[in-house]
Amino acid sequence: STNFLRGKAMSKPINKPTQQITDWLTLFGSTLEQGDFTAAVGLFSSESYWRDLIAFTWNIKTAEGQADIEAMLTTTVAHAEPSGWRIEGEAKSNGDLTEAWFTFETVAARGQGHIRLKAGLCQTLLTAMQELKGFEEKKGRKRVLGIQHVASKNRKNWLTLRQQEESELGYNQQPYCVIIGGGQGGIALAARLRRLAVPTIIVEKNERAGDSWRNRYDSLCLHDQVWQNDLPYLPYPDDWPVFIPKDKMGDWLEVYTKIMELNYWSSTECKGASYNDETGTWQVTVERKGEMVVLQPKQLVLATGMSGMPKMPDIPGADTFKGTLIHSSRYTTGREFKRKQCVVLGSNNSAHDICADLWENDADVTMVQRSSTLVARSETLFLGSSYSEDSLEAGLSMEQVDMIAATTPYGLMHISEQQSSQSMQKQDADFYRRLTEAGFLLDFGDDASGLYMKYVRRGSGYYIDVGASVLIIQGEIKLRSRVSVARITADSVILTDGSELPADLIVFATGYGSMNGWAGCLISQDVAEKVGQCWGLGSKTKYDPGPWEGELRNMWKPTQQPGLWFHGGNLQQSRFYSQHLSLQIKARMAGISTPVYGMEKVHHLG
Repeated sequence: STNFLRGKAMSKPINKPTQQITDWLTLFGSTLEQGDFTAAVGLFSSESYWRDLIAFTWNIKTAEGQADIEAMLTTTVAHAEPSGWRIEGEAKSNGDLTEAWFTFETVAARGQGHIRLKAGLCQTLLTAMQELKGFEEKKGRKRVLGIQHVASKNRKNWLTLRQQEESELGYNQQPYCVIIGGGQGGIALAARLRRLAVPTIIVEKNERAGDSWRNRYDSLCLHDQVWQNDLPYLPYPDDWPVFIPKDKMGDWLEVYTKIMELNYWSSTECKGASYNDETGTWQVTVERKGEMVVLQPKQLVLATGMSGMPKMPDIPGADTFKGTLIHSSRYTTGREFKRKQCVVLGSNNSAHDICADLWENDADVTMVQRSSTLVARSETLFLGSSYSEDSLEAGLSMEQVDMIAATTPYGLMHISEQQSSQSMQKQDADFYRRLTEAGFLLDFGDDASGLYMKYVRRGSGYYIDVGASVLIIQGEIKLRSRVSVARITADSVILTDGSELPADLIVFATGYGSMNGWAGCLISQDVAEKVGQCWGLGSKTKYDPGPWEGELRNMWKPTQQPGLWFHGGNLQQSRFYSQHLSLQIKARMAGISTPVYGMEKVHHLG
């Protein structure tokens, strides 16, 4: 009896928030097992959000409000067969919210989730698939041995087997998946697929992995901090700079493809692709180092970045210009333009970086700003970011930080972003005053929600200041705002106010089209229109027309074209969403039933 009493005294009581979450999960699981979806929806507040990352919907989908949640439950639960709802760790209370992590299972997969309760009812729910049952990654204790400790006359070592795979895949053996685009997005996804034993080929037109970074302008560094930019499985060395230079990033990508044993076809260009509806197979024609090869994958991924084809404005007289006229995507260095007259049309990230590079190379440079731009000082933007050394020291991995970021639905995100934007404006008020006095057209988003909302809504319209704004304030970079280019002569630019700028170099930093433009170029315009516009939320803000979708259009999830996927975004998105895209592709390869719920209609063609 003494031991029993001692055990009772030593046991740790369950705290009230943890008990509250545990009770909610138990009741939620019970209502789903009983098929009582009305009772299940009664556990959610009237203004509630359930974000699902392929666990229930085989889609990336957010249901908003009780009616949407009930519709999603009614359609998905019978197939998903969810069970095993268990709290993970301790719940926490933050003001009137109680939140916790939990785990769960479906008939096909294991998942992790997050919940926030307010007054006992669910305000936000995240359910995210983590692994497929029976197709887990061979890692940790499940890793392969790497050798057979048995004598054999026909034994093949690792190098021989690797070389055999490289020589046969795409020729004697067809890949299940082909990824067009060998930048960080395609590489991250291929690493995930490799872990899941999905035969995959990356097609990249550049000579080496990483050239998509090396070939950019010399001064380029990543605008996001190093903690946000890890690739899957392999973090950067802990002495790497906070802002990674482009060539260093390029070298990392090249080494990564080797370490992760990716089948990376460099110097290979996709010439076209078509889909056979009867066989469910793509025919992808590529030119590999002068040889035409036809690949026949089941799944085709366009990982060409978050943008489409470069936008080149049609300006009268451009064909008469005797100097150099290029899109910003082709700009590399200002060294050859010392003491030359340079005009940059545009005022977002690339335009600022190029203007600064030209100034550093002693060029006379003028920025032509047609419309307002959001500017955020790098030092201020990343203050308090969860992607930081503080998070690492607190024991949080970047995978955990990714999941934390995923818990906030896009329908609520603008609220916290508005608060962050207001704080930034207050802290940098003097900087913004001086920039405005220099004539710069400034904004903070249509609803003052700041840079990140502009990024997910339209992918443009902002600059993370790493020095160019001070040059504008000081007049070192000349500025012409509230005008555009009316026409071009042999040696100058005529602006819409009638003024003339002498020019030896004209750079169009005028952005890119939608990613589905690549589908139009490589497959057909019919397929591009069948898929519709990529990126954007349907927020009805500038360049992001409605209706509201609540998730990024066509990204990392099924599209209206069977077997066609889009993968892009920044390094954090490439790392995080590559997991969910790889699981969708593996499930199809494994013959797992994947009924897709909530595929959006196409409203915008691009």
